[in-house]
Amino acid sequence: MADALSVIPASVLRNLSDKLYEKRKNAALEVEGIVKQLALSGDHEKISAVIKLLAKEFTYSPQANHRKGGLIGLAAATVGLTSEAAQHLEQIVPPVLNSLSDQDSRVRYYACEALYNIAKVVRGDLIIFFNQIFDALCKLSADSDANVQSAAHLLDRLVKDIVTESDQFSIEEFIPLLRERMNVLNPYVRQFLVGWITVLDSVPDIDMLGFLPDFLDGLFNMLSDSSPEIRQQADSALSEFLQEIKNSPSVDYGRMAEILVQRAASPDEFTRLTAITWINEFVKLGGDQLVPYYADILGAILPCISDKEEKIRVVARETNEELRSIKSDPAEAFDVGAILYIARRQLDSEWEATRIEALHWISTLLDRHRAEVVLLVLDIHACIARDPLHFRQLIVFLVHNFRVDHSLLERRGALIIRRLCVLLDAERVYRELSTILEGEADLDFACIMVQALNLILLTSSELSVLRELLKQSLVNAAGKDLFVSLYASWCHSPMAILSLCLLAQAYQHASAVIQSLVEEDINVKFLVQLDKLIRLLETPIFAYLRLQLLEPGRYIWLLKALYGLLMLLPQQSAAFKILRTRLKTVPSHSFNGDQLKRASSGNPYSQILHYSGSQISEDGDVRQDNGNLQNGINFASRLQQFVQMQRQHRMLEKSQEQSQARSSSTLSKEGPEAEESRGPQTSDSNLPPSRSSRRGLG
Repeated sequence: MADALSVIPASVLRNLSDKLYEKRKNAALEVEGIVKQLALSGDHEKISAVIKLLAKEFTYSPQANHRKGGLIGLAAATVGLTSEAAQHLEQIVPPVLNSLSDQDSRVRYYACEALYNIAKVVRGDLIIFFNQIFDALCKLSADSDANVQSAAHLLDRLVKDIVTESDQFSIEEFIPLLRERMNVLNPYVRQFLVGWITVLDSVPDIDMLGFLPDFLDGLFNMLSDSSPEIRQQADSALSEFLQEIKNSPSVDYGRMAEILVQRAASPDEFTRLTAITWINEFVKLGGDQLVPYYADILGAILPCISDKEEKIRVVARETNEELRSIKSDPAEAFDVGAILYIARRQLDSEWEATRIEALHWISTLLDRHRAEVVLLVLDIHACIARDPLHFRQLIVFLVHNFRVDHSLLERRGALIIRRLCVLLDAERVYRELSTILEGEADLDFACIMVQALNLILLTSSELSVLRELLKQSLVNAAGKDLFVSLYASWCHSPMAILSLCLLAQAYQHASAVIQSLVEEDINVKFLVQLDKLIRLLETPIFAYLRLQLLEPGRYIWLLKALYGLLMLLPQQSAAFKILRTRLKTVPSHSFNGDQLKRASSGNPYSQILHYSGSQISEDGDVRQDNGNLQNGINFASRLQQFVQMQRQHRMLEKSQEQSQARSSSTLSKEGPEAEESRGPQTSDSNLPPSRSSRRGLG
């Protein structure tokens, strides 16, 4: 401080704080000359002392005139330093910036003037203070004093020039400040902000487009400003950015899409129109980037289709068609569920046009992504069906739909059943289905349904736990209960019962079932199902069964069951050759004579019927029921159940054949003249088809 007082006369310091501007100005010129001489002599310590004196004793003084003198003195010192001013900016600029927010408007004015003069001298070196200067100018643009506003505008233009010509400007450091200020509602501040956005966007080396998501919402917010001038400036800036987006190979569509969706619901008509126009361009240009946002975009478009403004309706319809024409796969993050939810919600719209388009979207989803839509509907049903009462109702409803629409069972049955097994526990679903099908009056449908359920059980990965449980049917209480539960309905299909027995390793019972079959049971449908079973035996699911063939002495009933199936197959069929080839690989050295006698001593069917009170717990092991076997299964009773069910199926088929025969007879009686005009026919052509020809192996 003493150094500064020794180089600056007291009269100069006194005039620097005078209330008259001319005296302060003349004193500042004196300071400029002093600093210039010190700079020429290289005495930067005294220069620093002078700046410190001006800042501490003047700019931070409680006296307004002192503050004014300090500001003009700092500006004069900078002018005196000229090219060497940069090294003293850390001392010079902060006091001036502090004065920009002074409570005295004249001080704020002189602070603008001082910073302007400083900026003219140091130019690009001032960039390090850019954020602080910008923040101060932002506030000054809305200053209550018109003179301060004018001074701030002059300073603002100079700073813009400096920024556009500087290679030190950091857009990354500036954007957070801009984003924060974009929410200000003051019209002067908004003009100031739009002006800066426009200037920075015009600089080739500054990538404002890359940061557009950070201030896009603020620009859209200005479209509804009460000032026409601000609306026009914001619209002009947005139009320029949209053009840049069209020409740019790399754009962050996702973040901006979220903003546009919100703005498309704005109460302001001009904002809605601009937002929907941008969405229209984004849908055309965005490609894969927009896939995760399709649902949100659709949620913005559908209400606009019924907008009161025609321009908005036209653009919304065009965008809707453009969006619907894009075919995306769920694997590409295309959320079918989200879009279905939006379309379903818009069905409740008060506007007819929106409801119609929502229906079109649901139709499109069903056409392109039917499986996904079905799964989503099932998810909803499954949530409801967690309640036991609703669970029963769901399964009954599902069976009813399969009954009235067999094509649904053929095309979507496996998908629906598998999904429900995942959502509602596979065992619970299968037990309920079995209970319903056990009492099914439509025997043909019951047979078809059981065959479908059996195929799903044997092949679906979702039911692997159920298969493992059934493999333990002879040694595990839970497995036994499940086996018995399924058995009652599986009786509708001989092949389903055989599959269940092989899965449960109840091989002796499988052999008994095979030998219980009569001529009428072995028809074309039976052979088709048998062909499928033989091929399934070669899959990994039945690997355990094929490995058991390595011990034919232990699993003699398995071998006999497989040979029984072989005997039912036509010798020229592919299934016959597959099974015969497999059986040829069975080693013969491990057969036990006693076991062979036991297996060949009689019909296992008659044997089980004879031991009506016995329980079979292992392959080939028949034990008397002592009433204490928790995991024992009364196979004799089960076999009787199967035989009775198959008898019902045969009676139904006979009844159907008789009905068809009566219908044919009635038709022939109605047209005797036609019969006579055709002349005599050979006797064989008028004979009804024999049962063997309808249901036999050939």
